[in-house]
Amino acid sequence: MRDPDGEELTLASLKGQPVLVNLWATWCAPCVKELPTLNAIANRADVGVEVVTISQDMGDAAAVQQFLDTRGLAQLPAWIDSAGALPTHYGAQSLPMTVLYDASGKEVWRYIGDRDWTDEESLKLLAEARLPAKG
Repeated sequence: MRDPDGEELTLASLKGQPVLVNLWATWCAPCVKELPTLNAIANRADVGVEVVTISQDMGDAAAVQQFLDTRGLAQLPAWIDSAGALPTHYGAQSLPMTVLYDASGKEVWRYIGDRDWTDEESLKLLAEARLPAKG
């Protein structure tokens, strides 16, 4: 994945903190609907997860950045998976798809479809990444 500046992101580089990875696209209405709720929880200390949004658009990252900027979604990174590798990696057959990882990089859960990430139930789900590992 790359950002508009050409910086590369790997999933392995995200270890060390809980991370919420969201696969979305500009052409996906449910994705666009949930983006403001992801923006609202991004960088909130009380939520305690890093939000990483990864566009599945085939264009360049600058277009994705412009899309986010025009909607006032400044907290969301404009990462783009223009090769479309992540849906195959995750076995995703539809968007949006969101995956929560704990600080060790272990997948906690996956959610398919749009969601209001600011509601009480969602915040409880996100808190699962901060719980001690079971077993």
